[in-house]
Amino acid sequence: MTGDAAANALPVELPLFPLNGVLLLPRGTLPLNVFEPRYLAMVDAALSGDRMIGIVQPAADGVAGLSAPDGTNLYRTGCVGRIRVFEETDDGRYMIELRGLCRFDITEEIEPRDGYRRIRPDYSRFTADLGPVPDTPMERDRLLTSLKGYFELQNIAADWDALLKTPDDRLITTLAMACPFDPAEKQVLLESETIAQQCKLLIGFIESTLRADNDNGPSALN
Repeated sequence: MTGDAAANALPVELPLFPLNGVLLLPRGTLPLNVFEPRYLAMVDAALSGDRMIGIVQPAADGVAGLSAPDGTNLYRTGCVGRIRVFEETDDGRYMIELRGLCRFDITEEIEPRDGYRRIRPDYSRFTADLGPVPDTPMERDRLLTSLKGYFELQNIAADWDALLKTPDDRLITTLAMACPFDPAEKQVLLESETIAQQCKLLIGFIESTLRADNDNGPSALN
């Protein structure tokens, strides 16, 4: 399927799952535990249709977002994912796994359904998400070097043998989604044009955190 054909297969109306600090990127995998009644209804509707859900962050204070009756704002850019795994638990929750497909801009909000928000998305800025990942140079060695100190600082256990074998695009996507960056940083990563740009941003965020820790360490107090 070509990029244009794949884009035409994406939904023209999309249910939204607003999640603060949660990032879904194209080709990324996001597990979710769904328990609120409105989002259980959203998953039911998605499962009976195209299985697609939009993940978007609430906007931070001062960030222009989309107004809503409940008073919350949203960033205008999110990512659509397809439910590829789901399980219903004994207590009525859904355990689902989304596969990121394509980013979108919100053009307008439409009438909510069963309590969950819906929008009309515009995928035109991000049709490259639907094609192959370009083979562009990245500062992989610098990223992995800084990542060791960052993981130690954040008490994150990692399988380094697996990391070293992970292809560039999958490594960048996984790190961008999994690392505990703040919501604004996550949004910048989401809206970056290319994987190479995301790599540069990752390095910047990680090295900035390490510098801040060094500045606040014992030696800084002497």
